[in-house]
Amino acid sequence: MSTQAAAPPAEASRTSWLSGSAGRTIGLVVALVLLAVVGVITGGERFASIDNTMTILRLASVTGVLAIGMTFVITAGGIDLSVGSLVGLSSVWASTLATQTMAENTHWSIMVLTALVVGTVAGLINGVIIAYGKVVAFIATLAMMIAARGLAEMISGRQTQVVKVGGFLDFFRADVIGVPVLVWVFVVVAVAGWFLFNRTTFGRRTVAVGGNVEASRLAGIKVQRHLLYLYGLSGLTSGIAGVMMLGRTTAGSSTNGLYYELEVIAAVVVGGTLLIGGRGTIVGTVIGVLIFATLTNVFTINNLSISAQNVAKGAIIVAAVLIQQRFARRSTST
Repeated sequence: MSTQAAAPPAEASRTSWLSGSAGRTIGLVVALVLLAVVGVITGGERFASIDNTMTILRLASVTGVLAIGMTFVITAGGIDLSVGSLVGLSSVWASTLATQTMAENTHWSIMVLTALVVGTVAGLINGVIIAYGKVVAFIATLAMMIAARGLAEMISGRQTQVVKVGGFLDFFRADVIGVPVLVWVFVVVAVAGWFLFNRTTFGRRTVAVGGNVEASRLAGIKVQRHLLYLYGLSGLTSGIAGVMMLGRTTAGSSTNGLYYELEVIAAVVVGGTLLIGGRGTIVGTVIGVLIFATLTNVFTINNLSISAQNVAKGAIIVAAVLIQQRFARRSTST
């Protein structure tokens, strides 16, 4: 007979609350707060100002939108290395002379629609190759990453395409109650992603597919079709990010989104989504993106070299994960 006393109800409840997603989220918030404290200590008023806060949020907005789509893909056990290249391709296609001329003759939303269609179609192509062609996601999206970047270079002739449509620029340069439109776009996408992930059958099926493909199939989930939708969703968020990139830089370029996929994947994983699939969190992803954006901002304010930035980012990523695990494992250590 065991001599170990059962934990009091209040303690058990507290332990349960600190475990799982709640514990991981607390760990992320602690890491973000500590990073902000470092920013205030080293950067003073330059870091703590409202303008700098908006700069951080604006910096996080594009990668944040990409990370929402990536969260769905990774939760399902997949990966999408093409998101950065699709940002470049969609921004280039939406800013061609033909597209801008059409936008000036009709409405600037034509540019937005073009980018969304380009991103979504490319994502669906990924989905078809992976789900029905049975090609490993890493290889399929790596091929799309290379091909999309090459196509963007061909369309633009490796030249920067300046956006001259006034309505488009006015909209994406505007502030709403003091917050840039780009940040509001990120907020809307994050809220929509949270709802889709946590409050719909689509989200539950995504977790199920990532946890066990065969069991999901036996439960009646059309796994292939669901994977197609997931990569289409990732392509859609890439198109949205492409539009945001156009609004932020006022130019379409084949180099837009270069290497973004690496930071996006890292932010999603640091946020608490399992790289092997079966568990994901939109809230954690958002905080993970903010951690990376804040890191970059702190480095810039303190004039640190790129090499120092990379070393520090790697160390803080590990620290963030350890903090998450400390909270998440508390139930097993008591």
